[in-house]
Amino acid sequence: MQRSTELCGIRIIHEERIDEARDEALVSKEVESLSRVFKAMGDSTRIRLLWALRNGEMCVCDLSALLGVSESAVSHQLRILRHLDLVAKRRDGTTIYYRLNDEHVSRMMELALEHVREE
Repeated sequence: MQRSTELCGIRIIHEERIDEARDEALVSKEVESLSRVFKAMGDSTRIRLLWALRNGEMCVCDLSALLGVSESAVSHQLRILRHLDLVAKRRDGTTIYYRLNDEHVSRMMELALEHVREE
């Protein structure tokens, strides 16, 4: 049997570190919400939509033309993002404009991009 190099060489329980981690642990509701946000951001079309909306609002037809996918596909993805409060919409007559819900979404995108570009 091969021993993993990831395991501690000496079996010591660091009670103070465990207590600290337990005190700072997320509550279940937060874990589930974060999981849904990261799942939503795990789709390439949704990432492209969020990135496109960083500089201001756009309508479905503009987003469709930009991404080269159908308006129906864009609407479906925007609905998912809206349910997670990542994007918001505004109606102007018959046109609906979408935008990032708040600055946090833009900062998440920029931070993630900074991470993947790091090398």
